[in-house]
Amino acid sequence: MCGITGFFSTESLTSEAPAWLNRMMETLHHRGPDGRNVHIDAAEGLAMGHTRLSINDLETGTQPLYSTDRRYTLTVNGEFYDFKKHRARLMARGDRFTCRSDSEIAINLYHHHGLRGFLQHLRGEFAFALYDKEEDTLILVRDRFGIRPLFYHLTPKGLVYGSEVKSLLQHPDVPKRFSAPALLNQLMHTMVPGTSAFEGVQALKPGHAMVVRRKEGRLQTETICYWDMDFPTLEERKEIPDEPQEDILRVREKLIESVILRLEADVPVGAYLSGGIDSCCILGLASGAQQSPVKAFTIAFDNADYDESHIAREMAESMHADHELIHLKAADLYGDAFEKTVWHAERTFYNTLGVAKFLMSKRVRECGYKSVITGEGADELFGGYPSFKRDMFLHGLKDEPESVRAEYRAAMDRTNALFKGAILAENEMRHPAFDALCGFTPNWIQPWLASLEIVRPLLHDDVLAAMGDYDPIEAIVAEINPQQVEGRHPLDQAQYTWSKTMLEGQILNWGGDRVDMANSMESRPAFLDHYLAEVAVRVAPHHRIHGNIEKWVLREAVKGVLPEVLYKREKFAFMAPPAHTDKLKQQLLKNLLDRFVADEHVRAAGIFDQRRLRAFIDGYHADSDPVSLVRKDALINHILCLQILHRQYC
Repeated sequence: MCGITGFFSTESLTSEAPAWLNRMMETLHHRGPDGRNVHIDAAEGLAMGHTRLSINDLETGTQPLYSTDRRYTLTVNGEFYDFKKHRARLMARGDRFTCRSDSEIAINLYHHHGLRGFLQHLRGEFAFALYDKEEDTLILVRDRFGIRPLFYHLTPKGLVYGSEVKSLLQHPDVPKRFSAPALLNQLMHTMVPGTSAFEGVQALKPGHAMVVRRKEGRLQTETICYWDMDFPTLEERKEIPDEPQEDILRVREKLIESVILRLEADVPVGAYLSGGIDSCCILGLASGAQQSPVKAFTIAFDNADYDESHIAREMAESMHADHELIHLKAADLYGDAFEKTVWHAERTFYNTLGVAKFLMSKRVRECGYKSVITGEGADELFGGYPSFKRDMFLHGLKDEPESVRAEYRAAMDRTNALFKGAILAENEMRHPAFDALCGFTPNWIQPWLASLEIVRPLLHDDVLAAMGDYDPIEAIVAEINPQQVEGRHPLDQAQYTWSKTMLEGQILNWGGDRVDMANSMESRPAFLDHYLAEVAVRVAPHHRIHGNIEKWVLREAVKGVLPEVLYKREKFAFMAPPAHTDKLKQQLLKNLLDRFVADEHVRAAGIFDQRRLRAFIDGYHADSDPVSLVRKDALINHILCLQILHRQYC
C-alpha cells in the first residue's frame, strides 16, 4: 500500500517541477511513511512520485519500478494477488525481475498482453500509473470496485493525478475551490460517480483505465471500462440451473481462496471484527488458514443500541483469536479526530462511524500491524442491506401474495426502526430518473431524496444561482450504465446501482481506505475479489434474500464458523450512535458547530445562507422526533464537514 502522484505535460518541465512533486508527495506521507522516490524526465514532461508503505518485499521493492530496457516506468498503490503464480509463469518464458515485489508483474504482463489484455490478469485492490516511453503514453488504472482511490485533473497543459485530492491541490494548475453541484451532492450524501467535491478534480471510475497519449503537442485521452458487475438478465437467468447447494459450494470456495490470498504479506495481517456475519466469517476462515491466532480488533460504542462488541467477543473466543476491544466514547467521536477524519476523507459523512474507524486504524498501527483483512463488500454482493430487502419485498416477489410481502416488510421495519431517517426512508419517495432507469426508485436513495428537499434551500443564493436547474439525482443516474440495469431483476438493479455509487463513494472512502491509510494501515476487503463477485452475481435473487433472510447463500456457505446467534441474526446496520442519543454528544457537537459554523465562518465560506442555516440548526436543537433527529443528525454532520473542508482546503 502506498501513495502515487504526478503530472504529464505537453511541454518540457520547468525547474519548479521537482518542488511541485515534492509538495504533492508530502501530502501523501501517511500513505507511505516507509520511503519516497521520484521519476522526473523534464524533456518528456513527466513527473511520477511514490510514497511507500512496505507490505511485500520489505528490502528491494522501492518504486518507481522500471523494465530492464527502461521503456516502462511504474508506480503502484495496492496489492496484486496471485503474483507468485504470474512471476513463475513469466520467468518460465524467459522474463527476469529486478525485485520481489508483487507490483512488478504489471510491467511484464503489459509488455506481453498489451493494454486490454494485461488488465484481465490483475487481481486485487490497486491504483497505478504506467508510462510507456516508446508509445509516449501514460496509463492510469483503478481496481474493479474502487477500493483504492485515484483522482486526476486535466488542463490544456497536461494531466495531474494522485491517490488523494490533497496531492493534486499542491499543483499550481489545480484550482482550490469546491464544485457548486458537488456541494449539493455532498449534502444529500450521494456523490456522482467519477467526481469529487472539488472543481475540475475527477475520480477515475472503478474498473476503468485512462490512457493519456501525447500527440503533436497535445494530450489525447481515452477511458476504457475493463470490468463491471454483470448480473444476468432475466432471460439469461432462465438458463441458469437453480441449484442452491452448488451456489453455496462455489461461494464458499471462492471466499476461502480470496481470504487465503489476502493473508499473503511479509508483515503480520490482522482482522477487523464487528458483530456482523461478514467480518465474523472472515475471521473464522482466516483462523483456519493461519497456524497462529489471528489478531482481531473490534470497536465498542458507549450505547447499547449500537454496540455489537458482545457478539464479536463471542466470535473471537470461539476462534481463539487475540482480541482487542477499542472502547470509544463521545469525546473520541466529536473531538480532534472528527477534523482529522474530514481531512483524510476529503468529503462529508453522515455518521461518525468514519471517525470511529479512523481511531481503530490508529490503534491497529500502534499494535504493530500494517495490514488487516476486512468484511466490506458482502452486503453489496449478497443483498445484505435493509434497503435491498425492502426492494425485494416491494418489487422482486411479484409472484408472492401481498399478505406475505406485507408481513416481510413489517418484520423488517420493526427490526430497523433505529435507522429510519438515515439508511431507510419512513415514507416512499420516487424520482423520475431512477424510475426510468430501473422501473422504480431504489430504497437506498430514498432517504437522501428526503434530505435533498431540506438541504437545497440552505445553500447560499450565489451557489444556487451557479447550479441553476441542476438535478443531483439525474446527474447520478446519467453515470450509471443502463445496459447493466436493463432487463435485470429488481434486487440486481438495487445492488448494482448502490455499488456504482455508495460502495465506492462511502463504504470504501470514509468507511475504508481513507481512514485506514490515514494511519498508514492497509485494509484488504476479501469479499471484493472479482472472482467471488462473478460467482455472487449468478446466485438467484431468492437465494440471496431467502424469505426474510438476507445473505442466505453466504450464511449457508460459512455456517460452520459462525456462532448460532450470529447465523440466525438479521442484518444490523453498523453505525456509531448519533449525536442526539446523549447529552454529552450533543454538547460536543455544539462545540464543533460553534467553531466551524459560527456566523462569521459561514459568511467567509459562502456555502450557506446564514439566516436559513441558523433556523435549521435551531430547529434541530428543538426537535424531539426520533426519525426526524436521525435525518437531521446526518445533515448536521454533512454541513459541519463542508465547513471544515472549506477551512482545510479552500
